Amino acid sequence: MVFSSGVFLFAFLPCLLILYYCVKALSVRNYILLAASLLFYAWGEPLFIFIMSAAIVINWLIALLMTSHKKLWLIIAVCLDLSLLGVFKYASFIAANLGRELNIALPIGISFFTFQMMSYIFDVYYGKSKAQKNLLYVALYISFFPQLIAGPIVRYNRIEGEISERNENFNNFPDGVRRFIYGLGKKVLLANFLAVIADNIFTYIINPSVMMSWLGAIAYTLQIYFDFSGYSDMAIGLGLMFGFHFEENFNYPYIASSVTDFWHRWHISLSTWFRDYVYIPLGGSRVSKARHILNIFTVWLLTGIWHGANWTFILWGLIYFIVLLIEKETRIIAHMKIFSHVWTLLIIILAWVIFRSESVSQGINYISGMFGMNSNAFYDGGFIFYIKGSWIVLIAALIGCLPFMGKMIARVKWLEVSWLALVLAISLCEIISSSYNPFIYFNF
Repeated sequence: MVFSSGVFLFAFLPCLLILYYCVKALSVRNYILLAASLLFYAWGEPLFIFIMSAAIVINWLIALLMTSHKKLWLIIAVCLDLSLLGVFKYASFIAANLGRELNIALPIGISFFTFQMMSYIFDVYYGKSKAQKNLLYVALYISFFPQLIAGPIVRYNRIEGEISERNENFNNFPDGVRRFIYGLGKKVLLANFLAVIADNIFTYIINPSVMMSWLGAIAYTLQIYFDFSGYSDMAIGLGLMFGFHFEENFNYPYIASSVTDFWHRWHISLSTWFRDYVYIPLGGSRVSKARHILNIFTVWLLTGIWHGANWTFILWGLIYFIVLLIEKETRIIAHMKIFSHVWTLLIIILAWVIFRSESVSQGINYISGMFGMNSNAFYDGGFIFYIKGSWIVLIAALIGCLPFMGKMIARVKWLEVSWLALVLAISLCEIISSSYNPFIYFNF
């Protein structure tokens, strides 16, 4: 089940809200949310619900056993959680590289809920939270449906208080609805349309022209932002509807003035997770220069691997390692001033091409085409056709990457209400009348 589906919008969410607010006792409300979350996940993955449930119970038990031999139990928990990822996400990839065939179905969102389980274990180990005796609380934290399958990655120490004691009120609820509608519009009206352009150019057009190649790369750059940030907006909005406050996951990343700045704005919950649970425990920058470089390399290698079982994701992570190291060591961006945004966007777009490609060779070939190295035309009739049919959405998407429009609309209450009503109405009509694409990050 996805947030932009008719089943979720017209059945699951309304029924859950009615049932939830008809009950006064918080403990009962938590049981309702847990049952709804398990149903939400089991809707398309009925067998994998047992795997996730077993993993939750095991991590809960290990946290309780951390009263003694903490480091040993931490190692056991991390090994078990990484094994879960290894078997379901990477075993087929490893087998293929060894010349063997192995097909294992990938549970949706396994990287997200596995990292949340590890976050709970780490927080208990470092003393940021006490081991939770109530299995319900841990199960609800890990399986809570708004952030279960595509994030944001929520830290246990930042949400445990709201599981046991929270105040749902009429200030949070309208804010949640508002945030959800914005996210829905991003997904249905922008990301889905951009996906058609990107998929057609990347998949079906052989030897596209230079301009067509750039159009496909830019379309995917915009698609993945509106797809993922739209999901995060909907997750944050749903959390608010039920009294939970999730931290921001995106902060207009495409206005970044450096690649370092970009990763302070993009998928914030993931980058801070690696910072707090990998980079800092390894010593961070408080070590020798060689060790510091190794720490950065480790983080970005793991970041690439986390995203998927393909050499393209590993290369994508290593590209950012190299670029970030150059920025850090040379301070070149500090001297570029006006060109810093151009440099940053160029790196981001080229990296997304590698990320989107089916193989490294395809990605390199596509980038070669973007710079006219494949003896392809500068532009062709297909490029003109796509521009004529999509220029309005492309302009809207480019404007949507900037913060000024949202701030301007939010200043005038009646204008924002009217805008939200329009976005919701058009989004619902689009959902009813056409098919939708699943969220990109469901694959991770």
